[in-house]
Amino acid sequence: MVTYRSQVLRRRKVALTALSRYALPRGPLRFVTHGENTTFRLDGGAGRFLVRVHRPQRHGRDVDPSIAISSELCWLQAIRSGTDLAVPEAVAASDGHLVVEVEVDGDAWHCSVLRWLDGRIHENSARPGQLRLLGAAMARLHAQADAWTPPPWFTRIHWDAETFFGDVMVYGDAPASRCWELLPIGLRQSFGRVRERMGPILAADPDSGLIHADLHLGNAVFQGGCVKLIDFDDSGYGPRLYDVAVALWELRDLDDYPLFHDALLEGYRSERAIDTTLLDEYIALRQVAFQLWYTGMAQTNPSFAEGLSRAEGWSADMLELLGAGSHRAAGA
Repeated sequence: MVTYRSQVLRRRKVALTALSRYALPRGPLRFVTHGENTTFRLDGGAGRFLVRVHRPQRHGRDVDPSIAISSELCWLQAIRSGTDLAVPEAVAASDGHLVVEVEVDGDAWHCSVLRWLDGRIHENSARPGQLRLLGAAMARLHAQADAWTPPPWFTRIHWDAETFFGDVMVYGDAPASRCWELLPIGLRQSFGRVRERMGPILAADPDSGLIHADLHLGNAVFQGGCVKLIDFDDSGYGPRLYDVAVALWELRDLDDYPLFHDALLEGYRSERAIDTTLLDEYIALRQVAFQLWYTGMAQTNPSFAEGLSRAEGWSADMLELLGAGSHRAAGA
């Protein structure tokens, strides 16, 4: 496995190559994160910008990444023009394109640039008030999607049973089927029970449409009593309750979960109705999606490899809590 530092340095070279295609003042390029994508912050005379180096096959093996990323940015533009929601603004390259393709050391990469959104992320310091704001913003996002007609070329992930449980996605460099094989057998059996339960539910969910699909507190920026929504990289078509589940998923095993749950739904329902009868089922689905992704990333990213056993333990514990683990499923 290539070292973490080497991976980041290579993608920094990609980012610098891509920036040569933009009419942006030069400035320090600071590393932000290396996970699903690799991101850097450009600090220059025109402000701050997020430079994204997109992971190959991020949106599935048979999807044109340029069209998928352009579709994400198209939705962001529609949200910005049609609502008061604060979301990132895409920056066009000198040729007018929002996505650039560059070749570095013989490999093709896709990159995009967004204006930086200032504020604080409270992923590890959740408060009910933050969840209330997030819930209301999520509902307005869903309402915008209900009213908006995407262009014919618009292409995003379909978060259906085949995507969650089949072999559509590629995580790291591993197809989803390989990630299933790499799971400990007990966890794989628990995931299989979630698959059996959720297949019919996903197919029949009447409240579906465009969703963020990763709208937890780590992708919400707070400033001055407002919330800004970031990282639409997972956005696609799916059940709206999945978005709610994602927002509450990492909080589900905390003592204060009832407060967070009630605050998020209070905010959401102040803007839009939603049926949450199957919320825990969708949280279990999120846990499966997270672990498959994490398992694949651990095959290529050393930081994920170091935490793989902890992630597997957490997933097993969460499914037990939600009634989807082997112990409860056996009727014990």
